Amino acid sequence: MHAENIIRQLNMENPFVFGKAAEGSYFTDRKEDARRLTANLTHGINTILISPRRWGKTSLVKKVISDIDSPDIKIVFVDVFQCKSESEFYHAFATAVIKQTSSKLEEWVEMAKTFLSNISPKFSFGSDPLNDFSLSFEWTPEDNTAFDILQLPQKIATKKGVRLVVCLDEFQQVADFSDPVTFQKKLRSVWQHQQDVTYCMFGSKKHLLENIFNDKSMPFFKFGDMMFLKKISTEEWVSFICDKFHSTGKTISPELAACICETVDNLSSYVQHLAWIIWYKSGDTVTRKDVMSSIDDLLEQNKVFFQREVELLSELQLNFLRAVANGVSQGFSRKDVIRKYRLESSANVNSIKKSLLKKDLIDIDGRTVTFNDSMFKLWLKRQRFYL
Repeated sequence: MHAENIIRQLNMENPFVFGKAAEGSYFTDRKEDARRLTANLTHGINTILISPRRWGKTSLVKKVISDIDSPDIKIVFVDVFQCKSESEFYHAFATAVIKQTSSKLEEWVEMAKTFLSNISPKFSFGSDPLNDFSLSFEWTPEDNTAFDILQLPQKIATKKGVRLVVCLDEFQQVADFSDPVTFQKKLRSVWQHQQDVTYCMFGSKKHLLENIFNDKSMPFFKFGDMMFLKKISTEEWVSFICDKFHSTGKTISPELAACICETVDNLSSYVQHLAWIIWYKSGDTVTRKDVMSSIDDLLEQNKVFFQREVELLSELQLNFLRAVANGVSQGFSRKDVIRKYRLESSANVNSIKKSLLKKDLIDIDGRTVTFNDSMFKLWLKRQRFYL
């Protein structure tokens, strides 16, 4: 790359983003999904987003809630990822609801005292007291603390004369709590009666969310509209990629843009990441060499994580993944497949599937097995132990 190109790029903003939700101009067109989710959330329909990780669920939710422009609707975003227990969930939930429905310190305190009066809430403030605070409280098993906290959104909605949309990211974490079914029963028993609060749940582990919301025996069965997201099509991605390069004075052919999509199997976060690397490495016109070199860079950046995954796998699990990487998606119990990939028996195949699904390394749709991580698949194919 010529020196003047390097200097010019240093003064420009890369038109792609990775490692965080794609918002604003970085968001890729999901018109139908966005329209449906917007209609649900603005009309009081609880919604569950289901898809494997890296498909852009969080980006879609943040795009939709940022576009909801109504003084009668307030948005609350709760990240459940760090919650390891029922108690931690209540703290995170109450803190998020109070913080994101009020704009002043005095109002936070008033809300806590009014609606959590039996809990004696205590605030701890950081360097920025207007935005950085945590809420702590104590309760005994005999009181109604859990009920009061779960009712908090409805009580605030009633007091303010608004409707609340509560978005719960990584909601599948509740499946790991002690006595998770009883906890989920508690949530549903309260939330299903709230007339002015709408819930949107989503997360990065498809199989766990399906167990929570799609199992007739579970408390959250039929709690809301189940949206099963599909991958963004290559056609949409190619248009997006070419337009972004063009907007910064660069050119990439539709063929090379499609190559990006094919390499990462259209996974949103990887499309953005690979395009981000290519944009930095290329001159005014993207070449195939730029694309191939960037693929190598992306694999190198993730190598440590992939090596760690392999170290935690048994030989049988690794053999199964080798089969999937080699294009086998069904019929793993056939004798020729078991013999070729040294899977030992059909009984082993079933247990391997369950373990890899729990590790979130594969997705199973009907009888079809696919990789959740397309770059992990490509990395495996390049390793000596794959051959």
